[in-house]
Amino acid sequence: MWSAPAICIVCILFASTGIICDVEQTSLQPKLMQRTTNQTPGEGTKLEEDIQKVIDQIHSLSNGDTRSFSSSTTRAGFDLNTYYGALMNLYNIFQPLLRENFLDDLPKITICILSGRQDCGLEAELTKTVSLELAKPLLTFLTTLRSQTCSSLTTDEESGSFFRTYLRMGDSAALSGFQETFINILSSLSLSKNLINVLGGLIDATVTYALRFAALFIQVPMDYTRIALQFGIKVPVLDEKETCQQGDLQQLIMWGIKNNVSWSLSTSLIDILLDIFLPQDQSAFMHPGPECQTPPSAPSQRSISYAENSTMNYYDTLCDSYNLATINDTMCAEILSNSGVESSTHVVTFCEALSSLSSNQMKNVWSNMCYVIQTLASPLVSRSSDCSFDNARPAPATTPLTKPRRVAREASNLRQLACNYNDWLQNNVDPVLVSLCSDNERVEFVKQVCSDAVLMRKLLSEKMNSWLYGYCANSSADYMVSEFCQYDQWLDKFTNMVDTSLLAFCMSLDSVRLTNLICENTGFFMFVMSNPEHFQFMPNCTNVPPPLPIPGLDTQLDFCHYSEWHEVEITNELLTMCILFDQSGFTKKVCSNATFLDNLLLSAQNTWLEEHCRTSLSFPHPEPTEAFNIGMWCDYNTWGERQVDDSVIGLCWQNDQSAFQKSVCCKQSVLEKLLQNPLNKWLISVCTDMEEITVPPQVCKYSDWTRPIIVDMTEVALCAEMDQLNFTSRVCANNTVLQNLLANQDNTWLIQHCANYSKDPGTSSNKSVEGVTKQCQYSSWITSPPDAALLALCWENDQTNFFLSICPNDGLLLFLSREPWSQWVNRMCTTYTTYTNATTTNNNSNNNTSTTTDPNFCLARNLVKEFNWSCPTIFASACQPCATQNMVLQTVVRCWVDSVRSKMVDLLTPPVARALEQAVSTTVVVLLSLEEVQITQWHVTETIRPSVLKSVINYFKLEGNSDNKRVLLQCFGTVLSRLLQTGRNLQNTDEMLLIKAYFNLSPSSLRPVLKEAHNHTIRLILQYYASVKDTLQLPNEYLSTMVSEILQTHLVKDVTLFPELAPMLTKASPADIQALPPWQNNINVRDKINEILKSMTPDQQQAFGLWYSKALSPSSITRGQQSLIKDTGNLIAYLPFQNFQHLSAAQLLDGLDVLQRNTLTPLKQEFVARNLISTYRNLTAQDFSRLGSIACLADPDDLYVYKGTEAFSVIRESIMSCTRKGLRLPSDLVFNILLNTTELQVPSAVPAERLAEIALLLPSLGVTFLQGLSTSQLLSVLPTLNSIPFSPAQAAVIVDKLSSVNGFIPDRLGELGSLIVGVKTETLLMLTSDKLLSTLVAISQHTQGLCLLDRKGLLLPPQANAIATKLWGFPEVVTWLNDVAPLLGCTPLISVLPRKRLLVNSLSNTSTKPWNTQQARGIFREVLDTNPNLIKQHFLSLGTLGQGVSCAVLRDRFQANRSPSSARSILALLRQQPGLLHTSLKNCIIEVLYQFEFFFELLEDLGVEIALSMPVSAIKRFSTDMMNSLRRMIIAGPHHFLLLSRTKQLLLVDKMAQRLDMYTGVFTEEEFRLLDIMAPFVVDEVFIQVDRRFFIQNLDFLHGLCYSSTKMEIVARILQEPAAFGPVENWDQTTLSQVDRFLFFLPQDKLQQISLALMTVEQIEKLFMSHHLWERGDIGMLCSDETERKTIFERQQFVLQFFLGFLKLNSQSLTPVVPTCEILHTTAPSVWLSSSLTSMPSSAFSNCLELMGHDPFLASYQRTEVLRKVKQIYGPVSSFSQAVISQLGVIATQLSLDELNAIRLTERRSIAALGTVSDWNSRQLATLFSTVLNSTKQNPSQLDSSTLVAMGYIVCGAKTTELRSFNPIELSKAVLRLGRLRLSCSEEQLQALVELLTHSLVFGLMSSWGTDVFIEIGVLAVGIPDMAMSALVKEQIEGIAPLAISMMAPKKFAVVFSQEKIAMFSYEQAVAVTDNQRSVLSDLQKTALAMVLTPWDDKLVDFRGRSLGLALSHSPLCLLLGLLMLLTVLLCPDT
Repeated sequence: MWSAPAICIVCILFASTGIICDVEQTSLQPKLMQRTTNQTPGEGTKLEEDIQKVIDQIHSLSNGDTRSFSSSTTRAGFDLNTYYGALMNLYNIFQPLLRENFLDDLPKITICILSGRQDCGLEAELTKTVSLELAKPLLTFLTTLRSQTCSSLTTDEESGSFFRTYLRMGDSAALSGFQETFINILSSLSLSKNLINVLGGLIDATVTYALRFAALFIQVPMDYTRIALQFGIKVPVLDEKETCQQGDLQQLIMWGIKNNVSWSLSTSLIDILLDIFLPQDQSAFMHPGPECQTPPSAPSQRSISYAENSTMNYYDTLCDSYNLATINDTMCAEILSNSGVESSTHVVTFCEALSSLSSNQMKNVWSNMCYVIQTLASPLVSRSSDCSFDNARPAPATTPLTKPRRVAREASNLRQLACNYNDWLQNNVDPVLVSLCSDNERVEFVKQVCSDAVLMRKLLSEKMNSWLYGYCANSSADYMVSEFCQYDQWLDKFTNMVDTSLLAFCMSLDSVRLTNLICENTGFFMFVMSNPEHFQFMPNCTNVPPPLPIPGLDTQLDFCHYSEWHEVEITNELLTMCILFDQSGFTKKVCSNATFLDNLLLSAQNTWLEEHCRTSLSFPHPEPTEAFNIGMWCDYNTWGERQVDDSVIGLCWQNDQSAFQKSVCCKQSVLEKLLQNPLNKWLISVCTDMEEITVPPQVCKYSDWTRPIIVDMTEVALCAEMDQLNFTSRVCANNTVLQNLLANQDNTWLIQHCANYSKDPGTSSNKSVEGVTKQCQYSSWITSPPDAALLALCWENDQTNFFLSICPNDGLLLFLSREPWSQWVNRMCTTYTTYTNATTTNNNSNNNTSTTTDPNFCLARNLVKEFNWSCPTIFASACQPCATQNMVLQTVVRCWVDSVRSKMVDLLTPPVARALEQAVSTTVVVLLSLEEVQITQWHVTETIRPSVLKSVINYFKLEGNSDNKRVLLQCFGTVLSRLLQTGRNLQNTDEMLLIKAYFNLSPSSLRPVLKEAHNHTIRLILQYYASVKDTLQLPNEYLSTMVSEILQTHLVKDVTLFPELAPMLTKASPADIQALPPWQNNINVRDKINEILKSMTPDQQQAFGLWYSKALSPSSITRGQQSLIKDTGNLIAYLPFQNFQHLSAAQLLDGLDVLQRNTLTPLKQEFVARNLISTYRNLTAQDFSRLGSIACLADPDDLYVYKGTEAFSVIRESIMSCTRKGLRLPSDLVFNILLNTTELQVPSAVPAERLAEIALLLPSLGVTFLQGLSTSQLLSVLPTLNSIPFSPAQAAVIVDKLSSVNGFIPDRLGELGSLIVGVKTETLLMLTSDKLLSTLVAISQHTQGLCLLDRKGLLLPPQANAIATKLWGFPEVVTWLNDVAPLLGCTPLISVLPRKRLLVNSLSNTSTKPWNTQQARGIFREVLDTNPNLIKQHFLSLGTLGQGVSCAVLRDRFQANRSPSSARSILALLRQQPGLLHTSLKNCIIEVLYQFEFFFELLEDLGVEIALSMPVSAIKRFSTDMMNSLRRMIIAGPHHFLLLSRTKQLLLVDKMAQRLDMYTGVFTEEEFRLLDIMAPFVVDEVFIQVDRRFFIQNLDFLHGLCYSSTKMEIVARILQEPAAFGPVENWDQTTLSQVDRFLFFLPQDKLQQISLALMTVEQIEKLFMSHHLWERGDIGMLCSDETERKTIFERQQFVLQFFLGFLKLNSQSLTPVVPTCEILHTTAPSVWLSSSLTSMPSSAFSNCLELMGHDPFLASYQRTEVLRKVKQIYGPVSSFSQAVISQLGVIATQLSLDELNAIRLTERRSIAALGTVSDWNSRQLATLFSTVLNSTKQNPSQLDSSTLVAMGYIVCGAKTTELRSFNPIELSKAVLRLGRLRLSCSEEQLQALVELLTHSLVFGLMSSWGTDVFIEIGVLAVGIPDMAMSALVKEQIEGIAPLAISMMAPKKFAVVFSQEKIAMFSYEQAVAVTDNQRSVLSDLQKTALAMVLTPWDDKLVDFRGRSLGLALSHSPLCLLLGLLMLLTVLLCPDT
């Protein structure tokens, strides 16, 4: 025995990690560190002598050699006594240094030594010195052990490492004998039940205590191991860019250990250990027989030498410290932070020592420790050098123990050693050297080897270099694929078969191409799959489309008509094409014809043809063979009786899979016969993938199994595997059948099998088993017989034990046979005994020897029954005839472990269980590392795969941290994908939980996670989504991101994903669609796209068209067949017009049905119509029916030819249908086809049915036609007419006629609908309130927009005013709010204010109505005065009154609760207001919220209206994400952006473009579409760089945008570029159709160059209609200012007059073109010459008089001529009727003063017609005002509000005295309308009006006016006196309209607004200041104005009196004074 001191020394050495190597020393001599001690010199000398003495003794252990050791195997042994003596002396030396805490500090000392520090202390130096010296004998000892592993050196055996040798315990005869003895003991074991229970309890207790001790014992070593692994295996984490590297399986487990993942790898670890120590095929057979042959040992994939060197290379890589993790990535961080991690003091000390190291020191620790392990492991894992094959005498190996420094890592030494790549081509290269160079010189190796295909092929000829495929693929994958995956050369290069490694490489990197080739090429398939090892690469060919024919082959062969070649020019391209596609014909017709050939060779370009023909004639091209007949080859009905060639089988499987599966896979006899041929083994993988395989019914006799019979296990297993559906439903779901089958002990596997298919496996069965076990005590039945119920219970639920306990017991069986209720037991046991005896006899005949007396004996099964283990393991392998001893032992151990594990759950404490689990996980990581070293093949990865997957799934079930889940999916996506790669359908399995986790990710993290997923996982994700998409509520952003990433990353790799992805393409962006791979010719892909196109947006459809156009060029379309459109499908309808226009008329007619079911653009519809109808002149009525509305766009002349034919009625119906749809058609077309009929010549004779049919055309027929209709006609069609948009004059004609009907007024006014505009205001005023109210309700139901102040509403202003003021005159109006709500926008404020108290009393109803701002402010002020607590407590209940909140109250509400949620609630209320928020309110919101820290988080909550009110200075500080949010908001609601001033629009878009980085390069389509409506507002320098291809292909989209004058010029230049349409003179009809309204952007000199023949009247009409349509749209109405509209008008006028010949030099001699009234509607009266207008027939002129009167661009000279024509028709002015006067409009401005005096203005509609004209001069206005008074016989005081509203601008014609006599109340009711007109009144006139408004019955004193009053009075605020104006407060100034500010006299503006007042202006008010006003301002006033106008130049300015940091510039005076002071100092330094 060793003494305690020796043991202590050993502990010291091995606790310090064993061997310590000093990498810094230059020699191995001990180097003691000098330090200060208290020892005397003599004592120090004595200590050094003692140390040297011990070292000498240690040297003696090595035979006296101080620098080497011997490993001779001739040694007798190792002298342990000498070793013991050395340790004793060493202890004596250490004893003075050893202190109490030395062992505790030993980890710190060890770390210090390993780090290379020189200040570690004497103890460390002594430890290091002794360890270095002691290493030599220890290595000698290990080498001795290794040398003993040498086997007898024969050619058939190999010597291995110590580790390998002692792991091959199955080869030991002694061990085999021991196993046999042990098995015999177990076989003969017979124990009583009590003894078994005692033994089981003893074993359980032993295991429990052993596990607890193991958990305690291994805790510290495992902590050290975990820390080391965490340093060496760097676990991937997300970096700052939210990306991470992909981790492997080791890193996944390490990540799980750190993040508390319960891996549950104990079962897998046991399986690994059993396979290591008890390999199934390396032991004796249990029942050896002649059929039991020893399987040949599989050759190792690598030689031992290679394994050795690869191990060393792995150590070299592992010891490389460049990729070490940091200490924060290890458990040391948790230990040091005291985060609850329990660990020993040694580990804490260890971590503390590590934490104090620098980065370089940490690398030294890692490298040194790694080399120590390498030194110790080398003798164990490498082959002994003493084991030589050449001679028996071992050569002495003397290896100096030098320090393990990394000299091999230095490039220069490597090159000197062997890495001379230039010599590798000529010389043989050792695979070890290749591996070494790849590890040490990666960059150079990749450059010299991976990039040299010739050298690679040479190296890969050696199988041990097959790892090069994967190694080089990491750096040059594309190059490797191009060089080695050349499948067309495989058949020639590989004589036998392709290398498996090469096939795996190509399948991983080029799977799509290789899969297609295998599935499409039978010969290649047979060649590849001839190797059984390649079955694993068998692809699924069901989704691979059949090979496509060559596109356009027929068309191309049309050119190869050789007999016609003498008539055409023969080009090289033509020759090449015919040779390519018609080789045989070319050889016969050309090469064989000498004359023809000689003629072709005359051209120098064809000299190559001679050599080609010579070769072709020498080796003639084979003739085409007969078409392949699948039925002739694949006669499956004969395959069962004859031998079938394996190539034919492969051919039939490839080309006839459906029939093949039915006739081969589903027929067992045929399949078994084919499988007899080894070359057909691939059929196993093919046929087992089928969902169902028919099993003969004579095998699966489910009906017989219901009886208590014994069924053979093989039959049950066959049915369970081949007939799963029936088996599950008829066996697993039927408890009786299941229990009957379990009577056979061999069928116990059914318990686990059926549990996998049960809905709740285990729960109910476990409970039932426990209950049955307690009740069925068979041993007691002999004394306590069971009753019938108990007997039946045990039979039904415990058949196995029932048979085993009762049938062998004769006494009990005899007793049961006597009772009538139990006699059936005897019959059952008889059946059982008969079956078992038959089986035993059969087994005895097949087995000659047995280890037991019973040949049917199975040890595993017997032990399970003996010890009552619950073992789910199937005993098939362990109980088969040729089972080995190791198979049996493995089964026994697994069953025992399974039994013990279930008990350990309750016996082990959680800490112990957790420690053991971590130890198991750590061990598995170590095993994975060892397997990576390739010490041996343990199949660790394959073994642990199911457990890892199950653990990950459980983690996803329980983990709540979404970030951890995201890291797991993203950083380990590849590993998880490999774990999920299984052939099972995961739809109803737990594995689907892993797929569900992808749908719980946020959209922002989805893209990087999906990027790392495998295609198999992507397929599962798509399949899962397809099954649950109706229940999943996923945002569009999520789905769009998913589709985008799959398209960009995965679909390009695997086209078979497309069918699953196709339904989700509706969420794809146009950019992603355009980037689809080039699969246009893939029929499956194209068909799928055609199916989903209808459900896509127009942008997506257009994107698919652009994508498809890449493969369908114009030339391909031109050469295409007539059925091209049908063959292509829906996709062709969305081709860009540049491609679409090349379709021929024949193709269009053939594919018309396809085009009709898709949405064609108007341009394409026009092309189809014009092309078809102009080409075919004999179209039938059926053809026009197919054309439908497309025929409306044809050339009218082409339609006129069908007059008088049957087709013309169809054409007429199509034109009428287009008119009903609102399509604007040329006037000539409508007139000639619809209106030019005899029946319309006499209006009164037109039948009512015909009137109803043409109701939409009645406005085009004009007032003359309407006047000819009778009252009865109008009454009959009134339900149709009440929704037709008649003009006021036309509506008045109809209403006047209907008024003659008794009782129509007032009883039936509600039936008028839109015709209400024709009712006189006087009539409305005469109605009672109930009649008026009912009429209003009825009209509101028919039409929307009765009153629109900002644009024309249905009611005329006098009508709206009359109705509103009359109804609000009744107190009951507060109960009519729902009915009067449509007119609230036109209701005067003065009418609402008297009712505000009543309105507040019914606030819940009031707060839901669409009030305007001033009304809401008035009501809100009343709420605040009467119930202020309501505002505080229920602010959000204000509803539509929120727009009236004052800034003070709003500020208080925001400040009362400063949380983001509260602010969002208030903003949500303000976003829901019925109209635009007032500027003051928006500024208040921005000012208050800007002070909050979360202001920028509220951007989307602000809404686009409030957000756009922010100063540009705030917007330009937006982040990219915020700017994108604002961009999306503007695109969703562009109305508010278009309302901004042009300056702010340009500034805003400029800042946005800068933030989104759009200022460099081409203005791409993506950038343009990102900006959308804002794109034309970028600076000119950016806009001019727009992508021309995008510009031309998206003209339809561009036509709808808004362009400034400069952008119009740029667009005009782009249109004329060669990349667009080229010079204008080259444009054709199609070009004009594409350019459309952009034609008006061209300058006049360019317009003149357009061909006159193109610009027909019809073409001009179309251009005008297109522009009018845009002008009246939402964008056009807000886009252009007056200047831009004037510019467009001048271009339009020029176009019409130039191309109609009006501008020719001799135009006087030409007959002027007389327009029709219809063409004036489609163009405009002002663009025509006045002579043309006056030349119109009287009826046409009268019909268009109202149109002319409302044309704002009608020039004065035109008005004069038109007025003259009016007088000619209607007589003198004094005789003009009210109807005529109401149509005059601007024409009346040409009346003289006398005529104005003579005109009669008796009705409000005639007054209003003149009152809306703003062009009157002051004298005309005065005359008109007098005329109104005279005509109405009223004085000024009698004028009511409706009359004042009708007078409009005429009000300014009243004298000041007359104005002062106005009724104040009536004026206040009219001020809402008058305040919005730019009145030409003088300041005195306006002041008189303002004075009336200060009346006590109106708004009261001006000082009491609030913002609401100022908003109401509008421009009348200009009349406020100077003193009063200068005294206005901020709230009042906020209400002044910008128009009022612009109308103020400059001097007055400068006087009344000081700089303080100007600083209170809003941006809109400041913009309204005119140049004249600005010119008279002082410098301070200008500065204040500049501060408001340009807040974006500095910081946000608080216009309410407080600045947030405005940077003011120095005034000139300050600069001048400063300069003078500086000069004074410089020139007079002494002063």
